[in-house]
Amino acid sequence: MSDENNVINEEQNELYEHYSFMVDKGQSSVRIDRYVTDKIEGASRNRIQNAADSGCILVNGASKKCNYKIKPLDKISIVMPYERRGVEIIPENIPLDILYEDDDLLVINKASGMVVHPGHGNYSGTLVNALAGYLHDNENVNLEDERAGLLVHRIDKDTSGVIVVAKKLDALKDLAQQFFNHTVQRRYFALVWGRFENGEGTITGNIARSTSDRLRFKVYADEATGKHAVTHYKIVEDLGYVSLIECKLETGRTHQIRVHLSHIGHPLFNDGRYGGDKILYGTTFTKYKQFITNCFSLVPHHALHAAMLGFVHPATKKEMQFEVPMPANMQMLIDKWRKYISNRETE
Repeated sequence: MSDENNVINEEQNELYEHYSFMVDKGQSSVRIDRYVTDKIEGASRNRIQNAADSGCILVNGASKKCNYKIKPLDKISIVMPYERRGVEIIPENIPLDILYEDDDLLVINKASGMVVHPGHGNYSGTLVNALAGYLHDNENVNLEDERAGLLVHRIDKDTSGVIVVAKKLDALKDLAQQFFNHTVQRRYFALVWGRFENGEGTITGNIARSTSDRLRFKVYADEATGKHAVTHYKIVEDLGYVSLIECKLETGRTHQIRVHLSHIGHPLFNDGRYGGDKILYGTTFTKYKQFITNCFSLVPHHALHAAMLGFVHPATKKEMQFEVPMPANMQMLIDKWRKYISNRETE
C-alpha cells in the first residue's frame, strides 16, 4: 500500500470535526443553531442541533442549547462526529490486547502496524474490523457504521499504545467532550534524532496539511492557518546522536508529535515522512552507517509509543489511567543505542 493511500485513509477517517470562531461585533441576536448552520458549509441544521443536544457546542467555554441567542464577540467552539460515509464493516476475528473492559468502554493496547479505521486501501485487518468481530453481539454497536466500536480517537498505523473505545453512545459523547476540552492525559515515548540543549521544553505551532506535499503536515506561523497545537517534551535519556524523550499532548492533531519534533530539528527516528529515515547526526564511518541500517531494520517505522492514557470514566466519574510498556523491538532499539554509546565511551 502506498504512502498516499495511507494519508487518504487517515484523512477520511478523522472521527470529529472541530470548529472555533468569534461572533462579529455587529452581529444581530439569532439562535445559535441557525447561526452555526450558516457558518459551516454543508452542515444541516439537524446535525447542528444534535451537536447542541449532546453538549458539544460551547459559548465562552460553557455548553449551550439550540435556543441560545448569540451575542457580539461570543467565542463559539464545536465538536461533532463526521457524517457516515457508507464504508462496509467486515467483522473479523483478530486478537485484541484488552487492558480493561466494562459495560461502557474498552481500553486496548494497539500494536504498531495496525490501521485503526477502514478506508481506501484498508478495508480489512483494521482495529475497527477487530472490534466489529469482538462486539458483534453488542446491541449498542451498529456494524453498518464505519465508526463501529464507537472509537473516540485514533493513533497512527505505526504508533503502538493505548487507545480507548466507547461501547455506548453516551460514553462516546462524554469521552469525546473530554478530548475536546483537552482534559485527557496522554504520554508518549519517542526516539528522536539529535541532542537537546535543555532538559525539557514546549512546542507551540499551528498544524495544517502542507501545500507542497499533501502527504505531510507542517507548522504554520500564521495563526489563521491550521489548528492550534501544543506539545510538551522532556528528555528521558541522552543517547549521543539520538534522544529518548517523553511527550505530553495538550492537543491531538494529526501527526502532531511527528510534525512538531521535525519542526524543531529533531524528527522521529526512522520517520520516512518527516525526514527521520536517514542519518542526521553522527559520524561518516562505514561501521556507523551499518549500525544505523541495522537499527532501521529492527524498527522499520517511526519510533513512537503511546505509553499512557488517562481520563474520567463516563459513567462512574472515577479517574482512570492506563500504562503499557514499549513494544519489544522499540525497547531493543533503545538498548542497542545504549550499547553503542557505551562502547564508544570505552574506546
